[in-house]
Formats: sequence, structure tokens, C-alpha cells
Amino acid sequence: MNILVTFFIALGLALDAFAVAVSSGIAAPRVRFRHALKVGMFFGIFQAGMPIIGWTAGSLLSDIIGGIDHWVSFVLLCFIGMHMMYEALQTGSQRSGVNPLDIHILLLLSVATSVDALAAGVSFAFLDVAIVRTILIIGIVTFLLSFFGYYLGDRLGAFFKKRIRIIGGLILVIIGVKILLEHI
Repeated sequence: MNILVTFFIALGLALDAFAVAVSSGIAAPRVRFRHALKVGMFFGIFQAGMPIIGWTAGSLLSDIIGGIDHWVSFVLLCFIGMHMMYEALQTGSQRSGVNPLDIHILLLLSVATSVDALAAGVSFAFLDVAIVRTILIIGIVTFLLSFFGYYLGDRLGAFFKKRIRIIGGLILVIIGVKILLEHI
């Protein structure tokens, strides 16, 4: 697989993480460089790590993973998205009560957005793929999009206030539903 194809695969896998990073920036009480770095690192590491797991597992787990990956992503993204919308409607503050930098939230979001990368990793086992180069590209692209997406979310949140928190939560739910519908 050539580097251009690998880049577009990485971009496709990273778009969900980017959307979630934007939503996280919207929900964040205060955006700092280290926060954006943390979000980018979590998403980048998980997006790069999941294909390794998938590639290692190969075809042995493809039937099991293919049967539940969409449900896991759907439940996690919908839960967090609905919680964000609930908080936006319940509070008068400008930012959500959900702390997107909480380690548990970051882990949930990282897993939810990287399940597709796990499935892609399984397919890499059957292709002529330079796995180290591929995971590095996936990780770097995801890191950069998530890092800048977090800042973008902060800017959107400051401009649109409470409405953007509802939209951010809705985006997470829509991504979850999209993932579910693609696999049903």
C-alpha cells in the first residue's frame, strides 16, 4: 500500500476523533496547550494502537469484532453525547459539566473513536502493508486533527455559547448512529 493511500486511510479513521475533539473543546471549562496535547495524544495513541491489535489478531477475531464494534461505538458516543446535551440544557453556565479531560471520559472517547481502526488493522493483516509506517501515519494524522480540533471547539464554544454544547453532544450521537447504521 503506497503512502498516499495510507494517508487517506488515516484521514478517514481520524475524522471521528476530530469531531469528538471539537466537541471536547466545546465542553472544556478552560482550553490550554497541554489540554489540546492530552486530547491529541489520547486519540492519536489509540488510533495508532488499535490497528496493531487488529493486525496482530488478524482473521481470528474478525468475526467477533465485526459483530460488536458498531454497538460499542454507538453506546459510548451516544451516552457521552446525550450527557453533554443534558448538561447544556440543565445548567446556566457556558460550559458543560462534562470534563472532557477526565481520564475516564478520554478513555471512553478514545476507544469509541478507534474501534474502526481496530477493524482496519484486521484488514491490514491480509494486505501488503508496512505496519510500522502505517500506524505512525495514522497516529500522527489523528494527533494533529484532534489537537487542532480541540482548539477549534473552544473557539466555536465561545462564539455560540450554550447552543454549540448541544450541537457538540448531538454530533457525538450522530457519529454513534452513523457507525451503527453502517454496520446493520
